[in-house]
Amino acid sequence: MRLADRHLVALSTLAIVVVAALLTSKETVLGAAETVAGDPLLFAVAIALLYTLRPLVLWPTTLVAVAVGYGFGIVLGFPIALAGAVVTSIPAYYAGRWVAAGWDCGVAARLASAGSRFFDATGDLRGVVAGRLAPVPADAVSAAAGMGGVRLRTLTAGILVGELPWTIAAVVVGNSLHTISTAGLGSVGTQLGVVTTLAALLLLAGPAYEHFVDGGSTVGQ
Repeated sequence: MRLADRHLVALSTLAIVVVAALLTSKETVLGAAETVAGDPLLFAVAIALLYTLRPLVLWPTTLVAVAVGYGFGIVLGFPIALAGAVVTSIPAYYAGRWVAAGWDCGVAARLASAGSRFFDATGDLRGVVAGRLAPVPADAVSAAAGMGGVRLRTLTAGILVGELPWTIAAVVVGNSLHTISTAGLGSVGTQLGVVTTLAALLLLAGPAYEHFVDGGSTVGQ
């Protein structure tokens, strides 16, 4: 594909995402899902539609996981929510790969280079796990993994590990609600975010130290 065509596709996709995000009301969509929560089949369809919509409007994975916990409970809801987190991360991952493969200059090339350096320094699995543990947008981590050349199976494994505490918390919170909330994890999310951020920093401490030492050795030479 020519560079001009890639620019057109990228801008069109970005425009669609922005418009969809602006026009889509969380309250309306989640409210519609809540109205069919008493019917397992209809609620399953509603959740499938929510997961289809999530990467397009850039909602956090925990928002849908709360709805899953509300309708399906903890035992059934947990594997559904974890699988949803994995599957809905794939579009951003392939978008990142597409960007990295098509641009050799400009901002996209610099982003791809930064992603590649990050995962080279941390290791692919460690980098994805740390990214998904930290309270940063899930789709940004997936796109960075795609641009950094991380394999899909490694991304999947990293999401399964990194999303584990977030998914458990979201499903448990959803199961305890009397109505589906658009607030996600609420105050629980703040406390969990502190813990997962510390865990992510611990994961990255070793590679960061090695990078610092290697950089110092290079300068010393």
